[in-house]
Amino acid sequence: MVKHIILWTLNPELSEEEKTTVKAGIKAGLEGLKGKVPGLIDVKVNVDGRLETSNCDVMLDSTLESFEALKAYAVHPAHVEVADTKVRPYTVQRTCLDFEQE
Repeated sequence: MVKHIILWTLNPELSEEEKTTVKAGIKAGLEGLKGKVPGLIDVKVNVDGRLETSNCDVMLDSTLESFEALKAYAVHPAHVEVADTKVRPYTVQRTCLDFEQE
């Protein structure tokens, strides 16, 4: 299995109300990919409970069957649509950690 962890920082020009709406859209969009993208075993998006010591706003924690499944996920039309409409327009920084897990 492969873990795919992403941390995003939202655009600081967004109001708190806009950030709340954007986070909800990211969560719904990415978590909605489970069952639609082959090889995507689990997906959770954390948008709540952020402590003041944090330096990012949203976390994606996903598990895929294999590295090949991760590569296919990256270009899957449903994932690309969520990324292009719910994530990329509202984020200014992305950090990624992918690793194999037994």
